[in-house]
Amino acid sequence: MRAILGSYDSELTQAEYSPQLTRRLREAEDMVQKVHAHSTEMEAQLSQALEELGAQKQRADTLEMELKMLKSQSSSTEPSFSFCREEVDTLRLKVEELEKERSSLEQEKKTLEMQLERCTLQGDYDQSRTKVLHMSLNPTSVAKQRLREDRDRLQEECERLQGLLLALERGGSVPTDLESVTGLPSSKEVTELRKQVESAELKNQRLKEVFQTKIQEFRKACYTLTGYQVDVTTAGQYRLTSQYAEHKTDCLVFKASGPSGCKMQLLETEFSRSVPELIELHLLRQDSIPAFLSALTLELFSRQTTA
Repeated sequence: MRAILGSYDSELTQAEYSPQLTRRLREAEDMVQKVHAHSTEMEAQLSQALEELGAQKQRADTLEMELKMLKSQSSSTEPSFSFCREEVDTLRLKVEELEKERSSLEQEKKTLEMQLERCTLQGDYDQSRTKVLHMSLNPTSVAKQRLREDRDRLQEECERLQGLLLALERGGSVPTDLESVTGLPSSKEVTELRKQVESAELKNQRLKEVFQTKIQEFRKACYTLTGYQVDVTTAGQYRLTSQYAEHKTDCLVFKASGPSGCKMQLLETEFSRSVPELIELHLLRQDSIPAFLSALTLELFSRQTTA
């Protein structure tokens, strides 16, 4: 420091020497004070660090001692721990067995309670705890006696009716003891009724044959007179086939409508789509089915005659 100040002083002139030297000296003193203060602070920090290091070392020694003690204790108590572990496992198994037995006993208890409740509802009772008094005129006994009498009476009636049914199936006469009981007609009356039924069935069959014949005659007459064969396809629908039709599938289908089926409606078919002019004129404008059928007959007739 003095060498530095000397070098600076040698460079200064005589006029500048005194003030410049004073300023340099003041600056040097300030710097020395700062160095001393910094040195003091560093020494304080160093002493504090040494104290903390001593405390940490002491704590480390204490922990090392405790670790040694714990190791010695663990080596001495390890056999007892193994014994306690085996005992705990044994107790755990016993607790599980007792728990299973408790669950089984609870289930058995519930089953017995349900059986006891069912028996109670059915009228069973504990004779050692309950005393039953029987009435001289017991309504239950009276009702049971009536049921037995009714059952016997119905059984006898059933046997008589079975005998009657067997006799009727064999075609024999009704036993005299059953005629008075059932109030049925005698065997002669049954034979007469059978003859009447057979005669009525024969008449009915003949009427059906006559009606069928007449219906066929009527259909043939309609076909000959009108030129159309009328067939009933489904309920309320009629198929008309002209005797002058070019193909068998050429037909018209009418559907009955209205409360009494008095109105007829033409349904669309492949053949009806081939005569739109006749439908437009006679059905839509004139609202006349006979006129439409007549015009269609003339149209089909003219096609066959001209061909």
